[in-house]
Amino acid sequence: MPGKEYDWSELIKRGIESDTLDYKAAQNWTKLSKGGKAKFARHCLGMANTKGGYVVVGVGEDASGQPALFTGLTREQAKSFDPTHVGNFINRYADPQIDFSIERPVVDGKQYVVFVIRRFQMMPHVCSSGCDHELLQGIFYIRTADAASRPAYRASEIQALLQRALRNQREILGRMIRGILYEGSHTPPGEQAQSRFAEERSHAMKYFSSRRQNPYEHFFSIELSAAPPEYIGGKYSLSELRRSVNEAFDVYYDSGFITEKEVENAYNTNVSLRSLAESRDKQWQAFQSGLFHFIGLYELRDNSISYLLLVRFIAEAVQFLANFYNDLGYAEEIIPVKLVINKVENVILREDNSKSDDDIFVCRIPEITVRLERSAADLASDPAAHAMQLVKSTCERFNLPDGRHRRLLKLLRSHLARKD
Repeated sequence: MPGKEYDWSELIKRGIESDTLDYKAAQNWTKLSKGGKAKFARHCLGMANTKGGYVVVGVGEDASGQPALFTGLTREQAKSFDPTHVGNFINRYADPQIDFSIERPVVDGKQYVVFVIRRFQMMPHVCSSGCDHELLQGIFYIRTADAASRPAYRASEIQALLQRALRNQREILGRMIRGILYEGSHTPPGEQAQSRFAEERSHAMKYFSSRRQNPYEHFFSIELSAAPPEYIGGKYSLSELRRSVNEAFDVYYDSGFITEKEVENAYNTNVSLRSLAESRDKQWQAFQSGLFHFIGLYELRDNSISYLLLVRFIAEAVQFLANFYNDLGYAEEIIPVKLVINKVENVILREDNSKSDDDIFVCRIPEITVRLERSAADLASDPAAHAMQLVKSTCERFNLPDGRHRRLLKLLRSHLARKD
């Protein structure tokens, strides 16, 4: 369940349906027909069997069919979505019952209703009863990238559901055993947990520094880290980490983040899966605690940084982290992401192919630090939109006006679609 600081405004106004997000116009639950309510059940079944997700009620379609009419709900309409009544109806058609909650956020003075649907843990959800041609008994519904909630009719889709169920059961059992073994000595609370993650990041940086070949004088560094909400040393086996990295990784054209060769050459240490590039200018580690850490050196050419390099790096990093933490089972937990760019004082951010002095923007601080806190499921629902926030926050430190990000979202999505 999202925390109190969850950015409901961004979710409601995203305006693009996906495998984890669906919009519904304002309506009253108690006045819906049985078939109308069954549509909600179908979406919940599909999302719970895929990645989890959100159904936002109170956003209508404009003339072009885009979910862009942010009407919200009346007080009576919002009140009609009583969690008990809605939950009883939806779970009448789900076996096992779906883990979901109903939130009522207020955005720009308007009331919305949001179904927060969690991905299944032990067993996929089968439709237990038919309803008005909207639901068919004995069917596993899934959610697809084109925002459809439909039956899983391909053999590969059924196989994926069964494999995920078996994998989840193995992982839950493994975590229970490791939790017992490490109880007391490996689960420090609160600030101690953060210090343990910080200690692992420090060890990663020391290892990289001891093996780098390039001097810092002509390079700037990008450090990226993300971690689960709590520290449990040894929570994941090295084979689990390798599988999750492989599942999360995509090959992108002209990547500045992680390459296919670096994934193939990753090796096990005592506490992590590590990859050090042959050039020794990049290193990433996936720790058994769930911490992911990346550090890379990039050449400063004419004392400038390419805008396109930052866009591509951040897009790939957000996509990877969304997939990685979803696969580790952190779909709903908030994952803090930290991006640090070092040695950038008086460095220029240059828009590519531009030679005008009006397109030169200078950073006046030695280090840029930006953060993003989202659940893995939310990151996965629209990685380009979340990457855009990080890009804009980073470029603000170079004094780049927000209006200069020409078609940034389209650029991010275009890059994520250009896979080798």
